[in-house]
Amino acid sequence: MARFFAVRFALILVTLLFVSIVIFAMTEVLSGDAADAILGQGRTEENLQAIREQLGLNRPAHVRYLDWLGGVVRGDLGVSLRDQQPIGGLVGSRLANSLLLASFAFVIGVPAAVAVGIFAAVKQNSFLDRFFSVTSLVAISLPEFVTGVVLIIVFSAWLDLFPSSSLLPPGTSPLSRPEILVLPAATLMGVLFAYIMRMTRANVIEELNTNYVRTATLKGLSYRRVLFRHAVPNAMLPTISVITINMGWMLGGLIIVESVFAYPGLGRLLLTSIQNRDVPLLQALALLLATAYALSNLIADLSYAALNPRVRLG
Repeated sequence: MARFFAVRFALILVTLLFVSIVIFAMTEVLSGDAADAILGQGRTEENLQAIREQLGLNRPAHVRYLDWLGGVVRGDLGVSLRDQQPIGGLVGSRLANSLLLASFAFVIGVPAAVAVGIFAAVKQNSFLDRFFSVTSLVAISLPEFVTGVVLIIVFSAWLDLFPSSSLLPPGTSPLSRPEILVLPAATLMGVLFAYIMRMTRANVIEELNTNYVRTATLKGLSYRRVLFRHAVPNAMLPTISVITINMGWMLGGLIIVESVFAYPGLGRLLLTSIQNRDVPLLQALALLLATAYALSNLIADLSYAALNPRVRLG
């Protein structure tokens, strides 16, 4: 297992190095830069050159990349060109808010999706099975911003149960107003619930139709024991991969959800960095999201290897 982990971790480091090159190259081809965003309409060629020299934007691209990469390795993400503040401090509080929202949706959505998927598989072709299947298809088909707007109209405008905006005073934790987490978390849970529920349902149905399950039933084992002791554990192997991969997806999906609900997290900070042409901040956030995806895939590999010896031994 240690060798399996070492190989996967080395591949992640190589992947992130390649991703860092792609991120830097993409930011280089963006039109305009931080100097344009800072000076706005009053810019001239002279003050543009002065600002670029002050910010180090006039250095060769490969020098700026190596400086940035060296800082990332040391844990120094640099300074925001727009706010002139350390990026680590800007990202830290927003990351905590985003992780809180993602954890809230994950802790509630995943167990519910697995439970409903098992129930739908056991009650295959029943009314409730068809209802959950159709509902999950609708949830997958709707983009997050559409789901968010619908939830705002129903639960905020019509029923007045939850606030439509998740704005917070600077330095305030979302836990001081937990009601602002409900609608953004419900939006995140829509697609997450649908994918995991459908995967769990399909895998449990497949396991229930295998020969070993029929043999266990014919030997006199109770249906509950066959289901939860044999069928469900084997059916959860591919489902666990989907669950862990969705951990990385949720941080990326937060960009849309946080914009819809004005939630103070990484998503809104990323959009602000794009609008301001704040390249160091944009690079740090993009690399952070790539790292989240890579680590979620690592967790998926380790979970699968722990449950299936053929993976790690192979």
